[in-house]
Amino acid sequence: QARLQQRAVIHAFRSGRPRASSPSMDIAFVVPPTGSAPFQPVDRGYSFRGAAPQAPPALPASASTGHAAPFAAGAAAFVALTARRRRAGGARCRRSATAADATGGEIKFAPPAGGAAAEAERLPPLALDVRARGLAESLPGLARLLGRTVVVKYGGAAMVSSPERTIRDVATLRALGLRPVLVHGGGPEINSWLAKVGIKPQFSSGLRVTDAATMEVVSMVLMGKVNKRIVATMVAAGVHAVGLGGVDAGLLKAERVKNEALGFVGEVTGVDTSVLRAVLDAGLVPIVATCAADAEGNLLNINADTAAAAVAGALGADEFILMTDVPGLLRDVKDPESLIREVDEDGISKLIAEGVISGGMIPKVECCLTALRAGVPAAHIIDGRRPHSLLEELLGFGEAKQGTTILRKA
Repeated sequence: QARLQQRAVIHAFRSGRPRASSPSMDIAFVVPPTGSAPFQPVDRGYSFRGAAPQAPPALPASASTGHAAPFAAGAAAFVALTARRRRAGGARCRRSATAADATGGEIKFAPPAGGAAAEAERLPPLALDVRARGLAESLPGLARLLGRTVVVKYGGAAMVSSPERTIRDVATLRALGLRPVLVHGGGPEINSWLAKVGIKPQFSSGLRVTDAATMEVVSMVLMGKVNKRIVATMVAAGVHAVGLGGVDAGLLKAERVKNEALGFVGEVTGVDTSVLRAVLDAGLVPIVATCAADAEGNLLNINADTAAAAVAGALGADEFILMTDVPGLLRDVKDPESLIREVDEDGISKLIAEGVISGGMIPKVECCLTALRAGVPAAHIIDGRRPHSLLEELLGFGEAKQGTTILRKA
């Protein structure tokens, strides 16, 4: 009986019937085991623009007798909802905030709720004359970068704080004639999902251990959820993108790190740029998740900073951008005004010797130097939390730049 009702519902859906009115909601179903209480439709907190929220409808009395009747009642409501959406011309739906949205360090593709970044998001749109003037004054930077390849490492704070904004900025670069490549991590999202599945983080000498179970979560989150969400956001912004993992077409060659206690952690040994060049030449934006495979086909977790630097060097990129949670290199970490706007390779060595560059900033600077030594003319360290810092850094000159530019030694 349930199968016949299913077929009737599918037929009604395809033919556009029935046209009965329905509240503005989505219904989710979970089939319980035999003998358990009948399942109920669950309001998932979705609503359509212009529709007043309504309470979920009560199931008919027959719903208490088994699973077939609730399925039919819920499916009929779904068909009616679909018909309503059709009549509304495919109205876009928005998801209201739920308690689940605040869990862990998940990446939220929505404007932040508070702070300076949120205030910037709430600013009214710029007047047309202001936008026109901004474009005109950006001409020198645009002319310099037209057709150039730019590799952007995206992750950390930039990924948690207004992730959609950064993705749209990369889409803007493509629309302006640049050839951007986005290499991303996803640490906050991985941590959130490890907690959800009950995997406790392990560390060895202060470094995270990636065992087999953790690696499964890493690969699913990076190459699945995070990568495809970035692609979808960019396509929605009007720029076509292609999601790739380091395993695709042998893009990232890797082997396990020497410290076997770290498990499935790898380091890049080579980059096959053929798939990246094919995507770029087709006018698309490559979105690269930093999972790779060793010679035996074992998946490995790769540090996104080092992977991005390797990609930039192998591609012969014109610019390498490392998005972080600091303004750039500071002579005094407590004074944002002490930003070092430009320095070369020799200057970096001196800053390390003087202790100006220390701690967690050293590996990031080393990534930049790796890209420079591979032939990239300039690397940039910018604050991914700052609105549109990517555009400011690439299109600006001198004091207008908002990060640190590291230049290859002549």
